[in-house]
Amino acid sequence: MSENHTLRAWTDTVEPYLAPLSAAARSFTALTGVPVDLPDALFLRARLAGLERPGRTSANGSCRLLRAADGWTAVNLARPDDLAAVPALLALLGSPDDPEGLRAAVRRVAAAEAAEAAQSLGIAASVPGSVAADARPAVRAERWGERRTRALAGLRVVDFSALWAGPLCARLLGLAGARVVKVESATRPDGARLGSPAFYRWLHDGHDNAVVDFVPGALDALVAEADVVIEASRPRALRRLGLRAEEFLAARPGRVWVGITGYGRESDRIAFGDDAAVAGGLTGLDPDGDPVFLGDALADPVTGVFAAHAVARSLAGGGGELLCASMAACAATLAATRRPVRPPC
Repeated sequence: MSENHTLRAWTDTVEPYLAPLSAAARSFTALTGVPVDLPDALFLRARLAGLERPGRTSANGSCRLLRAADGWTAVNLARPDDLAAVPALLALLGSPDDPEGLRAAVRRVAAAEAAEAAQSLGIAASVPGSVAADARPAVRAERWGERRTRALAGLRVVDFSALWAGPLCARLLGLAGARVVKVESATRPDGARLGSPAFYRWLHDGHDNAVVDFVPGALDALVAEADVVIEASRPRALRRLGLRAEEFLAARPGRVWVGITGYGRESDRIAFGDDAAVAGGLTGLDPDGDPVFLGDALADPVTGVFAAHAVARSLAGGGGELLCASMAACAATLAATRRPVRPPC
């Protein structure tokens, strides 16, 4: 199968939902002069890794849609710790010795109960459509500093995020002329390094890299020089390191801080791209009308594009803003634009 045919096969399933994302991409281009290649942003990782289009299991194999007693639950066993926690999850679901495992255990309980049990163990899990598009905007802006209008070109972006959404935001800002430095923990490097090397290089092309110990005070100098900060951490974790978005914004006019989370900065729930997409209702339907995954960890790149556009728009209006990007809300924004189209039998 040719690369163009493969790309079209991926794009066709998502196309009905892309109007809000396409509008954000066009606006980013109008603000910065940089075109956004949505097919690459959404599907380059899948193409480089040779992934198959998903069904009830995500394209990368870590997240599964499991039938519950009253619907469906997405459970994402993305990390070794998640797999190690499965026996504890089975115990919480009342099936500690079930030889059929998690699938059978989830089938006996309500979808929300299964998701809450997984979340209590730090496992990313969600119920389809549990985050509505009208609950919160894809990116919520809060003003904490004074305005000072500046172009992106030449501004310093410090990127503390990892994996996909934040780095894609940083990539787009870098293409618009910002000077990006990616900051990694000396003890916990970006997990994306374990995936496709070519995709990692694409995300971080042209960026500087700093490896530091994430201890109080170690990040102060990097943040002091920044005009824009990108992070994807819980606010309390950042406060332990001495980083407070509100103080950063108040210290100098025109700055922007973008925080990318699964469900908003006020929530401690973790999320990855596939389960966040499910939470936002961004799923397809199989011939029986049951949910299937769309794309590859779709909430990740969708959030990256929305976040980059929000930064460009904020800077054009003078900045001074804390931008709160919720992956589930970004997914819900797309899901609200069209009802899922059932694939042909």
